[in-house]
Amino acid sequence: MKELSLMDVDEGVLWRPFDTLSGGEQTKVLLAALFLNEGHFLLIDEPTNHLDGEARKRVADYLNRKKGFILVSHDRQFLDGCVDHILSINRMNVEVQSGSFSSWYENFSRQQNFEAAENERLKKDIDRLKKAAGRTGTWSDKVEASKRGAADKGYVGHKSAKMMKRSKSIEARRTKVAEEKSALLKNVEKAEDLKIHPLTHHSETLAIFSDVAPAYGGVEVCSPVNFEIRRGDRLFLDGKNGSGKSSLLKLLAGEDIEHRGKIEKASGLVISYVPQHAGELKGHLPDFAKKWGIDVSLFMTILRKMDFDRVQFEKKMEDYSAGQKKKVLIARSLCERAHLYI
Repeated sequence: MKELSLMDVDEGVLWRPFDTLSGGEQTKVLLAALFLNEGHFLLIDEPTNHLDGEARKRVADYLNRKKGFILVSHDRQFLDGCVDHILSINRMNVEVQSGSFSSWYENFSRQQNFEAAENERLKKDIDRLKKAAGRTGTWSDKVEASKRGAADKGYVGHKSAKMMKRSKSIEARRTKVAEEKSALLKNVEKAEDLKIHPLTHHSETLAIFSDVAPAYGGVEVCSPVNFEIRRGDRLFLDGKNGSGKSSLLKLLAGEDIEHRGKIEKASGLVISYVPQHAGELKGHLPDFAKKWGIDVSLFMTILRKMDFDRVQFEKKMEDYSAGQKKKVLIARSLCERAHLYI
């Protein structure tokens, strides 16, 4: 009870079935249980996945009181609130630095900016040396050709060899500069643009929620909600953990969840839904694409844009990380033509 109170969790969760708790509530309960199980070094993997903004601050403050753990998170602000070292697995190396994520990132960005400037300088050097090598090689050829009518062929031959040696020296310098350049920017992260191609619905209003409140066991999880989704809108739901956000989305996607109120959807509305959890994914990617009726080559292309290595295409999806599984669901959705994307 004391540990849960530090994360602002109602002690009533202790008497509720675990699977009825929201994702955020489950995360907090698991953290409290882990730290009460003394004598262990804790590995904490992505605890922020189901936490709202306020809950993240609470959990960061909670972890800041603790010692002896490794934390994995994509939330830089959260990391700044509760860690004192950063172990960074980069594209080409692994490094450990004392300090917060922000201090590590500042150093990393400074290094990348230096390498980018150095990269530009070396590119110019390579172009200059390439032109110089070309000119010297041409001069050597011309001098060699002039031997035919020259009185002192030995002098001309010596001059030609000297030119050729200079050309080779320039080429060696160009190779060295190219090698220096190839060692730069190995850790740069690149992201390609992704696009949604929605269908256009004939109706201006796609969905209307009137006094809708999801319920579990007859108990409503939030006050009645009213909103509408119009063509071209981009909406997000904001609320604390356990306030019913995911339940409202599931209702919109057509899942059969106990609720009160009225949900109206435009006739023929096509919805593409990416759920919060991706743990059920199994099998190989081509079979998954076939099951959902999407183009396999387009699906793979989008996954490549989302930084999937080709070796991942050979693996079974149950062996993917949680992030990779979520990318699979997002890529599937981007392949689908729909009026509304959730």
